[in-house]
Amino acid sequence: MRLIERYTYADYASMSDFQENYRVNVPSSFNFAYDVIDEYAHYAPGQRAMIWVSARGDARVFSFGDLKRLSDKAANALYDLGLRKGDAVLLLLKRRWEYWVIALALMKLGCVQIPATAQLQKKDIVYRLNASDAVAVIAVGEEEVTSHVAEALGDCPKVRVAATLGAREGFVDFSQRLESASDVFLPAEQRALNQDVMLMYFTSGTTGMPKMAAHDFTYPLGHLITGRFWHNLNERSIHLTVADSGWAKCAWGKIYGQWIAGATVFVYDFEKFAAQDLLNVLVKYRVTSFCAPPTIYRFLVREELKEYDLSSLKWCTAAGEPLNPDVAKQFEKATGCEPREGFGQSETTPLLLTSAFLPPRAGSIGVPSPHYDIRLLDAEGNDVEAGEEGEICVDTRRGHPPGLFVGYYKDAEATKAAFYNNVYHTGDMAWRDEDGYFWFIGRADDVIKSSGYRIGPFEVESALVAHPAVVECAVTGVPDPDRGQAVKATVVLAKGYQASDALKKELQQHVKRVTAPYKYPRIIEFVEELPKTVSGKIQRKIIRQKDS
Repeated sequence: MRLIERYTYADYASMSDFQENYRVNVPSSFNFAYDVIDEYAHYAPGQRAMIWVSARGDARVFSFGDLKRLSDKAANALYDLGLRKGDAVLLLLKRRWEYWVIALALMKLGCVQIPATAQLQKKDIVYRLNASDAVAVIAVGEEEVTSHVAEALGDCPKVRVAATLGAREGFVDFSQRLESASDVFLPAEQRALNQDVMLMYFTSGTTGMPKMAAHDFTYPLGHLITGRFWHNLNERSIHLTVADSGWAKCAWGKIYGQWIAGATVFVYDFEKFAAQDLLNVLVKYRVTSFCAPPTIYRFLVREELKEYDLSSLKWCTAAGEPLNPDVAKQFEKATGCEPREGFGQSETTPLLLTSAFLPPRAGSIGVPSPHYDIRLLDAEGNDVEAGEEGEICVDTRRGHPPGLFVGYYKDAEATKAAFYNNVYHTGDMAWRDEDGYFWFIGRADDVIKSSGYRIGPFEVESALVAHPAVVECAVTGVPDPDRGQAVKATVVLAKGYQASDALKKELQQHVKRVTAPYKYPRIIEFVEELPKTVSGKIQRKIIRQKDS
């Protein structure tokens, strides 16, 4: 069964065919849980949908029939707790298999799911519950998490339901409710409409409180591109994306596009990342498709990759930040699998990608997705030529495509600042080469202006990471009385290297050899770790604030 063909053609002959003829069939009423999961359960109930493995040694395999039965039970349990269409629910479920079951159940009820990281503290939980008007919170049953939730509830008057996986004093035992609920679910008469809000992600802001990017029920269709054409998946694929359920990357890589393509979603449930453990999982379960942020690739290439049998791995992708070219080349040399990059945001599905129709170019974030009308615009809103930098934007004159967020919840000002003149402005800068490949520069406020030059941090970071002493780094601008800004590199060293003035000079000379000499970091600071968002992105703003 090829369910994907209900929504788009799956087998384009070439890049030009893909770009010119890609279309999405958007039904008048679309609900991913009913129209994808339950449809698979009807036509192919035994087809494998998910492999869940924990670092503790637990493992479960779920078919589409299992997911329908469990999500129906969960929907009944949630309905019995008083949840109805339009109710917002905060989910702090890490990588537990119950996340997928509960997420599907909330879609069936027409509720709004708000995935979040379980690392949140009391103040973060209070803000998210109140800002989203959430009436319920469901969390993993761990003291480290439930203690913060319990402390937050007193400041959240709209919350009616607080549940955990397993028994916990003061919380509803959702695991018990799920077990005892009926597996016969009668859909509510008021089925969610396409334009209703299905999902909200708190964007990973580095200053101020994060905004809520709201997506409607057509959002999963925006990930047809992700699963089929970027991850290159089909019914035989086993796909692992390294992401917590609280990240938007989970939506990109662990549910919507993958299941529409009929692939098996592989979930590795771990608390602390260890490169060797992840590699052993890839080997043991013969994973065929892999996606991870650049941070993960940077640590993987530090291992003896040739000692692992990764012959099953046929397709690799990277997103979150641009992947340093040297890291990509090292990974390909060791595994034979060349990472293909993509670009997008919590507010979107992939805006740019390197599909199977094009050879990847190390360091490039790909070419525009035919799902969107992508433009590179200057500060005056004019299209820029090849080789010139511009802001990555989405032209919406031909309509609002599925997958593009509908706005920031309860924040008309921020929405207006992002959508104007029939364009969505990402705030991310890039340039395009003569062949149409895009090259990421950085956030508009990350670009360094030094002695009249505009310097993108990514190119300097890539040069530094190519040196064996550097595991990862962040390049920022610091105030300089003569240059306006000076280039600074904050560096995490690899094992076996010690911070020293001699090493600073060596790294500076290395950058001068690898890229234009004027881009070299005049200041280098060695640190144990870099500040990052919960989704693993380096927070350059925090470094800039410290240095200002």
